[in-house]
Amino acid sequence: MTGNADVTAKSEIAVGRPWRPKRVLITRSALEWQHGCDIAERAAALGIDVQTLSTDRLSLALPDDERQAYAAAKQTLAIVVAPPSKRRLQPIAPSADWRIDLAEGCPAHCSYCYLAGSLKGPPITRAYANLPEILAEIPTHIGCGTVTSRSARRAHEGTTFEASCYTDPLALEHITGSLSATIAWFGALDANAQLRFTSKFDAVGPLLNLGHHGCTRMRASVSPARYAGFEGGTSPVSARLAGLAAMGHAGYPIGLTIAPIIVADGWETAYAELIGQAARALSAIPAPDLTIELITHRYSPTSKAVLDGWYPGSALTMDAVNRTEKRTKFGSVKHVYDADTMRALRGFFETEIARALPAARILYWT
Repeated sequence: MTGNADVTAKSEIAVGRPWRPKRVLITRSALEWQHGCDIAERAAALGIDVQTLSTDRLSLALPDDERQAYAAAKQTLAIVVAPPSKRRLQPIAPSADWRIDLAEGCPAHCSYCYLAGSLKGPPITRAYANLPEILAEIPTHIGCGTVTSRSARRAHEGTTFEASCYTDPLALEHITGSLSATIAWFGALDANAQLRFTSKFDAVGPLLNLGHHGCTRMRASVSPARYAGFEGGTSPVSARLAGLAAMGHAGYPIGLTIAPIIVADGWETAYAELIGQAARALSAIPAPDLTIELITHRYSPTSKAVLDGWYPGSALTMDAVNRTEKRTKFGSVKHVYDADTMRALRGFFETEIARALPAARILYWT
């Protein structure tokens, strides 16, 4: 039950530095929103070239070469207005009741990227200027949903809203300010509701003194250090855990998203070390409200084709070994680990977590 991935592979992408896109585009409609203007001003203050567009169409002018076009897109931030279709809340089981999108796209370079094949077009990052309209969708959904709203085990979380489905909001926060504004909004909301986000970044400083009132749960998305080559452009795992610990000390509910769980040579040792590392990093937090989400690696034929184009030198194995096909509710195909592999993985993680992090609650396994 092993793969042939070289898990010590080095990424060519620098890690640990705040993202600085080479250019920021702001559309005409985005300029009509104060939040959009604020994002543009933050970017300009960082010395980033901000281009004001005369229309709402993004003129990317990307190179014809596929690799160069990918690189140029990943170095572009567009400030746009989220249309009604993007503001309409969607269920997002098993993580939360509802998905809210503060942005779309991510500056990281993960060779297993979950967004590959899900988002159409070049992988630019879009930050939404009309944050008030996005937040205005939330109150009518409180008390509704099929995950925490109807779960006796998770009902104390209230109606939950996940902000990390199509982006990593902390990776963009130094430019957008959207996450801070949303945390403060939930903190002032007189309702049984919780914001959730997960991140592979560590820059939590702007969030620590917000009036969150325990209404936001941050989770650090973590993988073993030896898998760092699969997560280019992100903060080191040790830094992510330090950031999570700081959030816990600031009174936030916290969590770990262990994802993607990859079966490769030595995976048992790698993940045991990761869980032990997390336990040490969080050990000084008094009575932490700690959850854990366990997500195994999977891919679709579409995402595999996209990722093979984006990261042709990646050592991540995406083949038929220990895999089976799974049909989604939409009829598409995903390649997941087979039943024997999944049983072995689940048993290992449940045992290790109970030993090293006995106070943690495992929310789900998938």
